[in-house]
Amino acid sequence: MALIQTNCPDLKFIARGKVRDIYEVDEHSLLFVATDRISAFDVIMKSGIAGKGKILTQISEFWFELLKETIPNHTITCNIDQMPDSVQKYRDQLQGRSMLVRKLRILPVEAIVRGYITGSAMSEYKTKGTVCDISLPSGLVESQQLPEILFTPSTKAELGDHDENIHPDKLAAIIGDRYSKEVAAASLKIYKKASEYAQSKGIIIADTKVEFGVNEAGDLILADEVLTPDSSRFWPAKEYKAGKSQPSFDKQYLRDYLSSINFDKKNGVKLPQTVMDNTLSKYIQVYKTLTGKDPVL
Repeated sequence: MALIQTNCPDLKFIARGKVRDIYEVDEHSLLFVATDRISAFDVIMKSGIAGKGKILTQISEFWFELLKETIPNHTITCNIDQMPDSVQKYRDQLQGRSMLVRKLRILPVEAIVRGYITGSAMSEYKTKGTVCDISLPSGLVESQQLPEILFTPSTKAELGDHDENIHPDKLAAIIGDRYSKEVAAASLKIYKKASEYAQSKGIIIADTKVEFGVNEAGDLILADEVLTPDSSRFWPAKEYKAGKSQPSFDKQYLRDYLSSINFDKKNGVKLPQTVMDNTLSKYIQVYKTLTGKDPVL
């Protein structure tokens, strides 16, 4: 059964996002719980996908470990046995989908990195010849590798609103000059490191979205989730061909289904079982391909 919403009354509830429920554990740490909710076009669907939150947590844990020499992250542990008793008492809800993390001041931007042109980037390019108001050469086609990797940030909207893509030069006005430079540099390093690894496993990371926070010392820390099928586009390299949409191991399958039923992008819908099963299958497949292991569901 899908876990749509957690209920941990003895933990201090902090926030509920599109996918994660967040609780305060103590003055220094939070609990991030990946539920089985799924969203598309910034709208939460009425159906949850059983096991999805556990896969997201395991993929993030894998990448946080792989990238720990590239940038520090907020993770303390994903092992519920190493969490306080106040968390363990809700083991039946939380096991396998929870991450104990350090408290940070989260920067109010989403750091998006694009190696290939597709999705909203392609839509803007067709209209204006730009991506996030960054001019690009003419003649690029759907799914083509970009001449250089692009850092294309967006604002971080409140739940129910839409993020707004912004030119990188506008980032400093939101988070300051220092962190705008650090976020851009760190995002590109993360993408390059992850892309090299994924390519070795036969996966193209077309684009990804990461988030950052700042600790008490002022250090930039990678936060939230990282390189999951919710936040990234994963394409099988052996089937890649520019000029068309690509098969993918991510949320694009759900987006395509919703587009086929003329989804209004305002109200969540109940998903057919086949759509939920196929979406979960893609998440499992990319986890197995990247890690060489079966997820624990």
